[in-house]
This record gives sequence, structure tokens and C-alpha cells, in this order.
Amino acid sequence: MEGIEDTAIREHDDVLVEQARGGDASAYGRLVERYQEVAFRIAYLILGDAAEAEDAAQEAFIKAYYALPGFHIGAAFRPWLLRIVANQARNQRRAGGRRGALALRVSVDERASGGAAPSPEVGAVAEERRQALLQAIRGLRDDDRLVVAYRYFFDLSEAEMAGALGCARGTVKSRLSRALGRLREAVTSLGIAEADRREVADG
Repeated sequence: MEGIEDTAIREHDDVLVEQARGGDASAYGRLVERYQEVAFRIAYLILGDAAEAEDAAQEAFIKAYYALPGFHIGAAFRPWLLRIVANQARNQRRAGGRRGALALRVSVDERASGGAAPSPEVGAVAEERRQALLQAIRGLRDDDRLVVAYRYFFDLSEAEMAGALGCARGTVKSRLSRALGRLREAVTSLGIAEADRREVADG
């Protein structure tokens, strides 16, 4: 269910979109400022190169601007934009003939140590698990990486995920379930502990 803060953001986005449609460049600039970081991160998720991700995000913002007349006021702007970003990054990667590597920072869970700095031995094991998890996510196909990232790294709602992925809302859970199943298989093949698998599955 959409929260009060989410509703306020959506309504503010609608105002900025309407102003941008009317030729207010500063209004669109505020939308760019609000979403440039998440746009870059999605592009980087696909391309794996900071410079290319920056180019893809900028090009996506340009395309989104010209596509504003087709944006439905009342819909969430962020997933609509992220879909354009993801498509642009895929097209750019295909044009470059290369496959980008995923580089996502996975936080090390320090709850077991009460937030204290881990010992060198514990830190080494945690880093090994983190790298193994990144390797498992890196091995997923684009669609699976995106659905996992949208849910666990970008904290999109089910409705937002549907908009960003371009699928029906009822399809999101099944796509996420299949993606997590393939991630578990990859995690198992890399020998990550059961606790780490539960953490990925439970978010």
C-alpha cells in the first residue's frame, strides 16, 4: 500500500511533469536532480562502467523529456523513468558489443558483533562471502538482475517494480520468485553458507 510520503512525492512529480510539458526547463531539471542517482545506478547495474552509465543516464533523461507527452499523470514517474534508463543502457551495451559487469555494494552484516568492528578473521570471511554473492548476482541474466536489484537494492514497491519492468503487477512476484530461485542455485554452486542464502531470499 502506498504511504503518505510516496503519495506526496508522486503528486509533486505530477506537478513538475505538467510544468515541464509546458516548457518549464527548470521543472524538468528538478526531476533530473531528484532521480539522477538512481538512474545512474540502474545504468551501471547493466553496463558496469561508470562513464558509460553516466552517458546512458543522460541520454535516458533526454528521451524521457521528449516522451513526457505520453506519460500518464497519476502514474509513478520513477518506475516509468527507470524503464527508459534500463532500455537505453541495454541498447548502448548492444551497440558497444560488450557485456557490463555488475558492481553492487552489499553491506556486511555486523549485528552478530553488536556493531563493533569485526576481527581480521571475521572481516576476511565476510568479504569472501560478499564477493561470492556479487559473483552469483553478476552471473544472472539482465531481467533477473533487475528484478532482484529493484526489490532488494532500490526498495521499489510491487507496483513500482511492475512499472519499471513493464509487466503486470501480478507478474512481479512470479518473476522475483524465479529470479531468486536462479540466484539460490548460483549461490549454492559457489558454496555460500545457508545463512547468506536466507539473507538474500528474505531481504
